[in-house]
Amino acid sequence: MMTDDDNADSVAEGMGFELLASSLRADLSDEGAFLEALATKLSGALPHRVTIQRGGGLFSHTHPIQRMSVNLGDWEYDIHAEHGGTLAAARTHAVRGIALKSEPMSVDEWIETLGEELALLARHSAQDRAALQRLLG
Repeated sequence: MMTDDDNADSVAEGMGFELLASSLRADLSDEGAFLEALATKLSGALPHRVTIQRGGGLFSHTHPIQRMSVNLGDWEYDIHAEHGGTLAAARTHAVRGIALKSEPMSVDEWIETLGEELALLARHSAQDRAALQRLLG
């Protein structure tokens, strides 16, 4: 039987996820700026889980993000800029470093799923919960 405290925790977790997804989606209108902002937010909050690959040559003034991956244990979430600047997203299920299944996703679906996984991770890890709180500001 659920108590009022359990109900409040469920609502708070749901609102936390909603807030997280909204925060991740905030800059989606400009895909280049979105990828930069997303990488800044996630790498700042979860540096041990985020890998960023930048483009541009040795003498280039800009080094835009080409790919970002977020490793959440068995799942790795990947988003990258394709030729022409459009974003492509996917998640890959891996066991012991071997990719078993890759699922292409829309950017919106990627944000929703990543947000859900981060909220779930935060429920089980004090370090990741603190990182999620930093991400939400």
